[in-house]
Order: sequence, then structure tokens, then C-alpha cells
Amino acid sequence: MFVRALFMLLLALNLGGACWLAFANRPAVDAAPATDPGVPRLELLAERDGDDHAELASAPESPADLANDQCRRFGPFPTQADARSAMNTLTPLTKRIRMREEHATQTRGYWVYLPAMPTREQALSTARALAGKGVHDYYVVTAGDQQNTISLGLFRDQGNADRRRAEIAALGFVPKVNTRTEDLPVYWLDFALAGAEPADLASRVAGAHEAHIEPTRCL
Repeated sequence: MFVRALFMLLLALNLGGACWLAFANRPAVDAAPATDPGVPRLELLAERDGDDHAELASAPESPADLANDQCRRFGPFPTQADARSAMNTLTPLTKRIRMREEHATQTRGYWVYLPAMPTREQALSTARALAGKGVHDYYVVTAGDQQNTISLGLFRDQGNADRRRAEIAALGFVPKVNTRTEDLPVYWLDFALAGAEPADLASRVAGAHEAHIEPTRCL
């Protein structure tokens, strides 16, 4: 009985020792330094953060680069869509480009008329005199700021308006021509070129017949 108990004790001790050797924490082996003390670690380009690449890509141009820029403005364009189309064409040819809006007074037509009469009766009498001389395309204004004025036509082209005025004047009347204007938005493109302006730059933009390119201050 004693021998059996001793045998079981020795077996338990052996098993415990084996488990300790198998699962005990071993001290970590210090890795050898990649470089000598005081020497910065070599860093591969692929290990750098994406922010570093973005910072390099967005680095501002040097003053020397900006001094060599040739800056121009192109316009005016009557609609934002026209300016956007031109911008899409010019963007690959420029260093930077932007669109901006201005307001300009534009001619909307030419109005030929006989000035307002003191009374409606006088206006109607003058209208009958016009009709008696073969003029039938007129209108007597009956209300508003131009009341008792006789309108003789609104023309898009100034030459046509001048001919109408001369025609009525030849009949013994004293017509006037008034230029009608309106304050409307127009659009310009400001851009910078790295070198000289190509001679055919404006002709590359479709539908820009009334627009022109002129030098401007660089921004």
C-alpha cells in the first residue's frame, strides 16, 4: 500500500514538471536594433502615410513659377452654360481656371415713337393723320408712364430703327428713337497659362463668336 502511494506521488510530480516546462512564459528575446544608436531608421516610401503624399501633391507653386504665369480673361458669355462649355475646353490647356459672374448693361432693342401728346384727343388725331398717309402699324399707348405716346415699332437692329424714323419724318412728323437697355448677368473665365498664349486659343471654343481674350491681372 505504501509503495503504491509513493508511485502515485512520483507520477504526479513528473506530470507537473512536464506541464510547467511546456507552458511556462519564456522571457522575450530582445531584437537587435535595425540601426546603430543615433542613426534614424530607414523608412521605405511605401511605409509613409497617404497624408504625406497629399501634402507633397498640394505643395504651393514657388514665386518664380507664379511670376512666369500668363493670365487672361475670356468672355463675356451670355449664359452660364456657354461659359461652362468653354471652361471644359480650356481646362486641359491651362494651369488654373475659374468662372465668375458680372453684370453688364446690354442693348435690348430700339424703339421708334412719337412723343406723348398733352391729351388723348391729340394722340388720336395724330394717329388718324398717320393712317391718312398710309401708316397703319402704330399703337397709341393708353396708360402708364408713356400714356398718349404713339409707338411706331420696336426693332432689334439699329439700322432698321433709323430707317423707320426717316420714313415717318419724311411724312412731316417728328419721331424719336430710344435705345432700350437692360442690366443682365454675363460670365467670364479667368485663367493662367504656363507659357505664351496659343494663337488659336479662342478658336478652339465652339460658339464663342462674341467672346474675346484679353490680358488680366493674375490672382
